[in-house]
Amino acid sequence: MKKQIPNIITLLNLFSGCIAIVMAFKGNFPAAVIWIMLAAAFDFCDGLAARSLGVSSKMGVELDSLADVVSFGVAPASAVFILLQDFTFFPSFLSQLKPFLPYLAFLIPIFSAYRLAKFNIDDRQTTSFLGLPTPANGLFWITYVYGTHLQAGTNGFYFYLTIGFILVLSLLMISEIPMFSLKIKSLKLKGNEKQLLLIVLMIAFVSLWGILGVAWGVLAYIVLSVIR
Repeated sequence: MKKQIPNIITLLNLFSGCIAIVMAFKGNFPAAVIWIMLAAAFDFCDGLAARSLGVSSKMGVELDSLADVVSFGVAPASAVFILLQDFTFFPSFLSQLKPFLPYLAFLIPIFSAYRLAKFNIDDRQTTSFLGLPTPANGLFWITYVYGTHLQAGTNGFYFYLTIGFILVLSLLMISEIPMFSLKIKSLKLKGNEKQLLLIVLMIAFVSLWGILGVAWGVLAYIVLSVIR
């Protein structure tokens, strides 16, 4: 039974992602945010439980990736799909493509799946990451949709911004750009400068912009990683 505890936690991650998809298609973005954040909490705890109990397994690694594709790929993409459907602004040169443009949202799970498969066979990512982690991308998208959906529909700026983010962040997930781990290795400042700075920035952004601040915090994480 002890061996199954991490897997059960991973399946709770998957369950949370499934509920988030339902909430997204209902247009209930606040609930979708809650369920994806629950999925992120379970995603953190399953690995912690496996290491603490000494029951890490190849099956657990594969199951974790499958759950992450749903919770941080399909679920946020569902919210982005609804967001793009709600846009009343479309450039005239794209007007004939209007029915198809929302499907660009599903580049998110496509690139998420590729990134997770690549991560599972890459032994260079034990203490840091190459490319944007899938959970970070998922949290960006669901908080971005939550924070912008009320004004995004009629604002041309948000149309271009959303399409741009889909393309850039999808490519970042499969890139070779080094990105630091969010794990704090000790209570000392040395060696944890960027992690602590990111925490401070995240708190500041959430204080200023609410849930949308999480999305800007993910962008800050990317910038801090790149300038390293």
